Amino acid sequence: MSDCSSSGSDEDLDPESELLDELGGKLSKWTNYIHGWQDRWIALKGNILSYYRSADEKEYGCRGSICLSKAVITPHEFDECRFDISVNDSIWYLRAEHPLLRQQWIDTIELHKAESGYGSESSLRRHGSLLSLTSAASGLSTASASSLKKAYSLQEKLAEMETFRDILCRQVDTLQKYFDNCADTESKDELHRDKVSDEEEDFPTLRPDADYLLNNNNSSKEKSFFVNTLKDPAGIDFKGEAITFKATTAGILSTLSHCIDILVKREESWQKRLDKEIERRRRAEDAYKAALTELKKKPHYGGPDYEEGPNSLINEEEFFDAVEAALDKHDQIEEQSQVERSRASRQISLTPDTFSSISTQKYLTKPHSHTSSLSSVDLISASDDVHRFSAQVEEMVHSHMTYSLQDVGGDANWQLVVEEGDMKVYRREVEENGIVLDPLKATHAVKGVTGHEVCHYFWDTAYRNDWETTVESFQVVETLSDQACIIHQTLKRVWPASQRDVLYVSVMRKILSTNENDPDTWLVCNFSVDHDGYPPSTRCIRAKINVAMICQTLISPPEGDKEISRDNIICKITYVANVNPGGWAPASVLRAVAKREYPKFLKRFTSYVQEKTSSEAILF
Repeated sequence: MSDCSSSGSDEDLDPESELLDELGGKLSKWTNYIHGWQDRWIALKGNILSYYRSADEKEYGCRGSICLSKAVITPHEFDECRFDISVNDSIWYLRAEHPLLRQQWIDTIELHKAESGYGSESSLRRHGSLLSLTSAASGLSTASASSLKKAYSLQEKLAEMETFRDILCRQVDTLQKYFDNCADTESKDELHRDKVSDEEEDFPTLRPDADYLLNNNNSSKEKSFFVNTLKDPAGIDFKGEAITFKATTAGILSTLSHCIDILVKREESWQKRLDKEIERRRRAEDAYKAALTELKKKPHYGGPDYEEGPNSLINEEEFFDAVEAALDKHDQIEEQSQVERSRASRQISLTPDTFSSISTQKYLTKPHSHTSSLSSVDLISASDDVHRFSAQVEEMVHSHMTYSLQDVGGDANWQLVVEEGDMKVYRREVEENGIVLDPLKATHAVKGVTGHEVCHYFWDTAYRNDWETTVESFQVVETLSDQACIIHQTLKRVWPASQRDVLYVSVMRKILSTNENDPDTWLVCNFSVDHDGYPPSTRCIRAKINVAMICQTLISPPEGDKEISRDNIICKITYVANVNPGGWAPASVLRAVAKREYPKFLKRFTSYVQEKTSSEAILF
């Protein structure tokens, strides 16, 4: 760039040369249906648009590029921040952070496309005459020998027509001069006869011989005048010109006949080509329809236009089928993982001493009664768990203990959607601005475990991956206290739904009762909050949750002096969930997924707790 600037003229330093400088910025680019939108560094130089993983990795080379000469830039119809760039079958889906930034990118790309395209004057000036030579050579190389021969034959006949036209024009001019001379001669002859007639009247004679001679002499003069007129300086040979004119017209007619023959043959050839093209088009349309039908049968599509949203190209039935297929695939993967974990656990045998030490670290010794167990654990109260979210925690706990434990059996607003043994799942249909916000409530009774154990395994992130199958990754953002923390959790994506994440405070609390007859009650409350270190990203949609699991331990007295065993314990679980998905999705799909997944989650989790605690000391 510096060499060109130093040696060029002032004209070369105009904005035209500035267009060759590289421009760049960060945009979100659609990668695939697994990873979705990813931030990429987009560079624009001349009429080449390239992208890199980041600005720091430019030295390693671009990850892809397209030429803008024949590119089509299309702003998205509904998404104000998105625009697409297509070149033949290649499409880049790009997204800016703001509509104004999108428009700036589009204007800049269009400007580079117009100024740096191969059809522009500036492009020809930069590339020189070599471009014209190569373009001409490539154009000639695409023509077949037969088509060149036919074109030459027709051009040859048209050139003959041009020649005949010039000859005919000259002949017409010549004949016109001849006819003009003839008209002039006739008028002069009449004038001469009139003059002679006047003289005879003025000078009569009595000598007939003289009259005869005079008349004879006048006739000779008239003939001589006419002949001299034909031998005018123009020197026109009427007979010769007539023969030439006839030959010229005959040549024109012959050439026209030849041109007509060529055109007829050409028409037949083009008609055959047209018939072939029509047949090819018909086959292509049939293949397109077949491919489109086959594509609709597939569980997922490739571009971002098929993602969830009110303007998605997938209808509600196809959306439901795709989600069902993805969930089935996840279940198969989880079943295989469960089998492998079970096989691995059977291979690991622990010695009694090792087992005893682990049991002592995690749990207290087996109590003799329910009353003695209460003194063996740290009772959590509001005064023991103080942090900056304490007020919100107390409000949430009070709300759940007040309303979540209420019986919903007679409430017409709650619909029983699933009933399997002791487990019942209720739903209340609520929509806000087209987004499904259905509260869900589930009740369950699990034998052989206590409420403290259930809440412990539900709250402690050390066991999260053992029973949670919908989480891709999670991280403890901040520890607020021994029983409270902030967690960022990214959920596995179920295509075509967008990937989601949640940021929430998770608290485990023992509910202190004032009545000795009340059951031992523990609660885990998860509710969404904001955190400066984890703002919402473009990769995921931030969902909002308010979830509570309330567990009550019911003990049936053992016979005689026997100690309390797990056979005497039943845990009554009340699980409530209020989830705002953060974006639009078909209501029928969300409700069907909730109806399917919540019972599976409860059964999977409670089975895990039963298996985990079956050989452990009871934790009240």
